[in-house]
Amino acid sequence: MTSKETFDLIVIGSGPGGYVAAVRAAQLGMKTACIEKNERLGGVCLNVGCIPSKALLDSSEYYHLAKDRFAEHGIKTGRVSLDLGRMMARKEKVVKELTDNVRQLLEGHKITIIQGAAQLAGPDQVTVTKGKKKQTLAAKHILLATGSAPVAVPGLDFDEKMIVSSTGALNFDAVPKHLGIVGGGYIGLELGSVWMRLGAKVTVIEMLPKIATGLDGQVGRTLDRILRKQGMDIRVKTKVTGAKRSGKKLKVSVEQADSKEALLFDRLLVSVGRRPLTEGLGLEDVGVEVDERSGQVKVDTDYRTSVSNIFAIGDLVAGPMLAHKASAEGIAAVETMAGKPSEVNYDAVPAIVYTHPEVASVGLTEEQVKERGIPYCTGSYPFTGAGRARCMGDTDGFVKILSHSRTDRVLGIHIIGARAADMIAEGVLAMEFGASSEDIARTIHGHPTFSEALMEAAMGASECSIYGS
Repeated sequence: MTSKETFDLIVIGSGPGGYVAAVRAAQLGMKTACIEKNERLGGVCLNVGCIPSKALLDSSEYYHLAKDRFAEHGIKTGRVSLDLGRMMARKEKVVKELTDNVRQLLEGHKITIIQGAAQLAGPDQVTVTKGKKKQTLAAKHILLATGSAPVAVPGLDFDEKMIVSSTGALNFDAVPKHLGIVGGGYIGLELGSVWMRLGAKVTVIEMLPKIATGLDGQVGRTLDRILRKQGMDIRVKTKVTGAKRSGKKLKVSVEQADSKEALLFDRLLVSVGRRPLTEGLGLEDVGVEVDERSGQVKVDTDYRTSVSNIFAIGDLVAGPMLAHKASAEGIAAVETMAGKPSEVNYDAVPAIVYTHPEVASVGLTEEQVKERGIPYCTGSYPFTGAGRARCMGDTDGFVKILSHSRTDRVLGIHIIGARAADMIAEGVLAMEFGASSEDIARTIHGHPTFSEALMEAAMGASECSIYGS
């Protein structure tokens, strides 16, 4: 490679936003390079986020089923034991296979992969440093897709041993007897579920009046009730005021209303959010504007920054920090560079919590509909009424559909129950095409399936349920 090879596009970051954007650029005929500072491609999602956490969620669920649920199906397993080392090794195997697939995907599209730390050296230049080696590349366009990092809390600094981020919570060498979690968001609840199924006592400490604040209120309350029933200790309106070592334990001071308490934990997961990962990129040196409060890169509707040929997507910009949102933005940004009309419909971006039961939603919550003064109808259907759910013994939860009372257009779909993560795709498609609740209600769904609950909820919303309303 020459000292200053020129590309049509340089993508900084190889996560779901970056690698998807790079592939789309190559498909559009652009000479593309993808820079990644870590040894493995795939970014946070594949290496220390979405993929390893879901691998552990599935493994821990299997363990829980074998230990506590198989008997009711007439399956005798005897004494069930846990091999945590093997479970972790499987997780690593899944991660390696998927990150290897990303490399193969990029190489298959003839994308130049460059390992090293990237820094903007001008509006059209990037310097890449790896050890003592440094090279400068030139590009017509530059796309920033470096993702995010966990937010630290003053006084609760990560040591990734006793006070851990989500990354550390994926790599415990033993099941903690008592795991504390600061923050009742999606990540904390998912990782709390993993270790609770494996035998840990789990206490969630949340400052706000409820957990998973972005959820529809009815769904959020149901999730809270189910997690408590499973054994999770959830303390809302509770603030952590300090933490210090106490032998092999961590003594955490908390306040709730007028009461104070000290809790002892083996490990403490701090999961209060994530921040855009922009350090070392040299944004200020080239004039890329950043929001002072959020740290997010400012972009227009085409994902163009204040420097016209530099773009940013994913966790770096406003909106939910979701892998699929970053991928959609990556495609839209690249297509815009190529002169094609492209955009992301933010009203149809699904959000999923991978607890058990799963929670999945798209569109407006009932609280948002009321806040905006939109006239609406609601239809819901419990999984207790779904034959397939009864057969599996997974009857917790329901489907809820909100539709405009005059046009019947679907405004939001919210599901809490088994397989919600997959069922929500139908809801996303419905919203993308501007469907009415009657459209969903009149679509024939297979029987017996979980998705029948979606059809029944739609019947309720369109006021034509065969069971009456």
